[in-house]
Amino acid sequence: MEALVPVLKSHPGPSVLVFSLMFRVIHRLLQRLPVPKVVRQNDLSTWKWKNLSVSVVHSLLTGTWALTCVVLWPEMLSNIHSYNTPLSYLLVCISTGYFVQDAGDIILTGHAKASWEFLVHHVVVISCFLYSLYTELYVAGAVLALFVEVNSVTLHLRLLMKLAGAQFSSMYRINKFVNILTYITFRMGTQAYLTWYLIHNYTWLTNGLFFLVSMIVMDIMILIYFYRLLRADFLPRSKESVGHNGTYNNNSKKFPCD
Repeated sequence: MEALVPVLKSHPGPSVLVFSLMFRVIHRLLQRLPVPKVVRQNDLSTWKWKNLSVSVVHSLLTGTWALTCVVLWPEMLSNIHSYNTPLSYLLVCISTGYFVQDAGDIILTGHAKASWEFLVHHVVVISCFLYSLYTELYVAGAVLALFVEVNSVTLHLRLLMKLAGAQFSSMYRINKFVNILTYITFRMGTQAYLTWYLIHNYTWLTNGLFFLVSMIVMDIMILIYFYRLLRADFLPRSKESVGHNGTYNNNSKKFPCD
């Protein structure tokens, strides 16, 4: 660890690309796992299943990692601007690699138009994370932002169950309540805290406007998709189809907040 992180800090861009390739390898390996028959019936569902499988791996890894960092170094909560550790820097570097890989997967497989909101989310995240990696500022903020991945675990499981046609199972019913709880706690709660911190300390923060605008964009997206999530799971419309984001619509876009 002590030998690796200085190399990452010296070459953050290439390091992100290396981790992006790592997630691509994971993507390839996951293709060897069995896929439900109902999913294999069309190429779009198959792609969604594989893409979400990689997302689950990322969420399990980074969500747990982010929580661990804050437990070990609670200073991150109060010094979002300049506090960082080798372990937290490595986390942000790895996570940025995932987002680069995932955005590339969306674009290169021809799903960019249907998933444009998802790509907007990725562009915002990658921009903020790369800034942190190159300047070593806001690394703690990036770690806190990865708290949302705790919710992404239940969110991705929800989408995978929908693809497998298990949305009427008891497991899905349990997960949808856990998903709402983690959405409010780890996604909306985290975003609210980061937004408050940026507004409260705006006068002295480095490039505070850039991060505040980015955070507001994310806040708007999260509120919109919270409404869609509630509508899909608790006020379903039976005549509409299930989209990639798990809501009932005719689009195939992926939920853009993972």
